[in-house]
Amino acid sequence: MAEPSTQENGPDVRVERDGGIAIVTIDRPRALNALSPEVLSTILGTFEALSAEGSDVRGVLLSGAGGRAFVAGADIRAMAQFTPEQAEETARLGHRVAAAIEGLAAPVIACVDGFALGGGLELALACDFIYATDASSFGQPEVHLGLIPGFGGTVRLPRAVGLARAKELIYTGRRIDTAEALAIGLVARSFADRESLFAGARATLDEVGANAAPAVGLAKRVLVDAAGRRTESATELEVAGFGDAFRTQDMREGVAAFVEKREPEFTGA
Repeated sequence: MAEPSTQENGPDVRVERDGGIAIVTIDRPRALNALSPEVLSTILGTFEALSAEGSDVRGVLLSGAGGRAFVAGADIRAMAQFTPEQAEETARLGHRVAAAIEGLAAPVIACVDGFALGGGLELALACDFIYATDASSFGQPEVHLGLIPGFGGTVRLPRAVGLARAKELIYTGRRIDTAEALAIGLVARSFADRESLFAGARATLDEVGANAAPAVGLAKRVLVDAAGRRTESATELEVAGFGDAFRTQDMREGVAAFVEKREPEFTGA
């Protein structure tokens, strides 16, 4: 296997490539990887560039550097003097970042090691699922500052844990540990340490990568677009996606391999 390559993708964001896997690291440990507008813009550009690569990207691991925090939240110092109009502009930027993550056809795993608070939790919630070390913690503490979540927390947190639990977490602003996050469905899997976290996340992407990339992308699109819709509207999206799968070469290969009792040879087409 070739050695992974690393590039600086802009202020405080690194992108490491290992074959079809991209490891995106927010590298601002001095500020607990807080999300300033500049960092948000760089993350947005990073995911837009990954999306433009198409099927060359088979999965993404999103993490924070330093070992203390995934992302401790938005950059409060940067926001302290915002006008309401500037606050709305930054919130829209945060939503664009989340939309770019959700819009990527490949799966994105949030690898949380440490704090995932406020905007950090919202960033993780935009990913397909969250893996975390046992020592991590999660919360939407905005009310402690006289704020509310601004990067999608009021929308995605209820989808992840249910409306009542989301209200409790947002109204109180309290933190929960990984064990509780796992119990309520916020975290998909937990790991003893950072090394096993990344090994487990990479193993999942390898498992996903063995499947037909167009099918994975279609499944993600339907899951994201159907969230929050009425059943009748959501199932129509599934019907359309199911039909789209029949337009792919990988679907023909997968069915043929099943009938012929052999392993499929997917090409991503």
